[in-house]
Amino acid sequence: MNNINAIISIIGNIHTNANRLIIDELKKHDLTGLAPSHGDILILLYQNEEGVPMNKITSSINKDKSTVTTLVNKLEKMELLKKFKNVSDSRSTLVKLTQKGLATKPIVLDDISYKLLETTYKDFSQEEKELICTLLTKINKNFING
Repeated sequence: MNNINAIISIIGNIHTNANRLIIDELKKHDLTGLAPSHGDILILLYQNEEGVPMNKITSSINKDKSTVTTLVNKLEKMELLKKFKNVSDSRSTLVKLTQKGLATKPIVLDDISYKLLETTYKDFSQEEKELICTLLTKINKNFING
């Protein structure tokens, strides 16, 4: 019988193992400067190629402003994105992928994300996939709503 009180430990182990897989895949694709923590920002920018304001990145990836600034600065240093003053709101900074950043899209979205999901859902039925997502979302809401 499973230890139902080990749920947080299990989730933590899944997170650690998923990050390890991502890091290994990034190395295989010669993207060693990237880290799993950059993934949410890159995916948001892949979906919004015209650019995203910094405050939207902060709210979308559920990280504090200083963390997002550090991650964005690292990606800019790697020449994967560029920061601009937002022409519609001069107080806002807009973040947009460079050509080099756009070139990572098929690797990150197709290759690495595919491998991550393939590993995650190995031997799962469609019904089990839906159930686990429903249950984990419910757990997450419990923490958000206190």
